[in-house]
Amino acid sequence: MTLTTDIGLKGEEIATQYLVSIGYNILGRNVRIGRDEIDIVARDPVDDVVVFAEVKTRSRDSKDFPPGLNIHWYKKQRLIRSARMWVNAHHYDRGYRMDLVSVAEGKVIEHLKELDWE
Repeated sequence: MTLTTDIGLKGEEIATQYLVSIGYNILGRNVRIGRDEIDIVARDPVDDVVVFAEVKTRSRDSKDFPPGLNIHWYKKQRLIRSARMWVNAHHYDRGYRMDLVSVAEGKVIEHLKELDWE
């Protein structure tokens, strides 16, 4: 395993723990949809929606380059495609959204809900 992969996996674990701590139910982690992957699929009971969460992790917190800046156009399109495929595969007919969870220095530093991915 590479250092980058290890940091990413730790970040996903921290993000999962954070989402559970705020009441989300985790439905899946590292969910493969075709050739794409969704970091975390969860249910937000407050908003009553399924959340497709992209996790971005940095080993250090940098005000100049926060983890969320690593979301590029292609990654956004893959997440949109994966979410739609998951919804279709599960015959899910209720609300859903895509969130970004940023992790740095071992903690969640930002949770952006309902991102405009398109």
